[in-house]
Amino acid sequence: MSGRRASLTARLTLLFALASTVVLLVLGWIVAGSVEHHFEEQDMAELNGRLAQVGRLLDKLPAAGGLDGVPRALEDSLVGHHGIAIAVLGPDGRIHRAGHGAAFPEARLRGGPADGRPRVWEDAGNAYRGVVAALPTGIPGASPLRVGVATDIAHHRSFMDSFMRTLWWVVLGASLATGLLGWFAARRGLAPLRAMGHRAGEVSAQRLDQRLPADRVPAELAELADSLNAMLARLEESFRRLSDFSSDLAHELRTPVSNLMTQTQVALTRARDADAYREVLESNAEEFERLSRMIGDMLFLAKAENGLIVPGQARFPLADEVSALFEFYGAVAEDKGVTLRLSGRADVAGDRLMLRRAIGNLLSNALRHTPDGGAVTATVALAPDEAGRPGVRLAVANTGAPIPAEVLPRLFDRFYQADAARRHGGEGAGLGLAITRSILRAHGGEVRARVEDGQNVFEIWLPAAD
Repeated sequence: MSGRRASLTARLTLLFALASTVVLLVLGWIVAGSVEHHFEEQDMAELNGRLAQVGRLLDKLPAAGGLDGVPRALEDSLVGHHGIAIAVLGPDGRIHRAGHGAAFPEARLRGGPADGRPRVWEDAGNAYRGVVAALPTGIPGASPLRVGVATDIAHHRSFMDSFMRTLWWVVLGASLATGLLGWFAARRGLAPLRAMGHRAGEVSAQRLDQRLPADRVPAELAELADSLNAMLARLEESFRRLSDFSSDLAHELRTPVSNLMTQTQVALTRARDADAYREVLESNAEEFERLSRMIGDMLFLAKAENGLIVPGQARFPLADEVSALFEFYGAVAEDKGVTLRLSGRADVAGDRLMLRRAIGNLLSNALRHTPDGGAVTATVALAPDEAGRPGVRLAVANTGAPIPAEVLPRLFDRFYQADAARRHGGEGAGLGLAITRSILRAHGGEVRARVEDGQNVFEIWLPAAD
């Protein structure tokens, strides 16, 4: 079992505290470096000044023996300046020193580089910064002398140590403070998200109409709220359709099952001859056939709605399928005196059998609702859809009674029949037009119904064959 995940508030607080700590550490490092550099510049100004002073004294030397008076002159110049040490290495190897509270190491004067660059060292627990330089003298033909100047930086080190301790405590305190402020800011900032979660928690099967207030959340969460509201709308619509489907299915199955039970119970009430039992079985067979068709249609619709139907892509003339269906329904049309007309021609690409079933449902529906002596007209033509895509349109028009405007939007719903008397008369379960729409959508097309010039027009649109 995995451990409990850290909350978003904790993550944001930690990230904010870490980022603040890093920024403060970098800032402290820069400040400490600046202070240290400032002290180094001060020390170098002091050391270079002393080197210049020593250089002026050496320039005035009349002879090599004059070095004996240099320490005295240097001591006089260092009156009131503690922590300064000066050492001069004479031509004879002797070291002449001067200084108060500091001493220049002999090893550095004799063996160190005379490049004038600062060096830092410790001696007897004290820290020093010093330079060694080669200075010319006023003695003709004499080589430059090595001169070392050092200053005590213990007070600088003490200040920097105290400064760094204070700085790290400030960084630690600031990190804790920024973490606390970050937690408070994260809590306040995520309050709309918690409110959305609380509102979403109130949604249930009985309260699918709940929506998140997208207009009262920050802009960053508005898109999420809109997406969740759209999801809730889809769930509400799907739940409503499922509920309607369950109710319609129970209603449609109840009638044939009730008929089967009634006929069977009546047949069993008394002994009958073989012909009577055969008549009951034939009637039951009709009900079973109706149930089988209904179950097959419902399975087809379920597959279509879940995208499990993958139609073929054979190319064929749409008018040929309509003409073949006209021949199939020719006897029915002749009995009713209905005239069948076909015009136009265009090719489509799709599953021939599935499209024939869809068109057959439209023609069967048109013939059933066309009065005796009427006409059913099928027109095939090239026509783009509303988006401008090239396609083929098949319009099936009949001269029956105009369909009421309030009925048109529901014609393609499952189990819907505008005439309730036809439902109970055994003329179908109201799945034909729903199946037609599913077939057309599986092919990337659409079907719609309208009333035009006193005729009922069912129009299907399919993408044109390449």
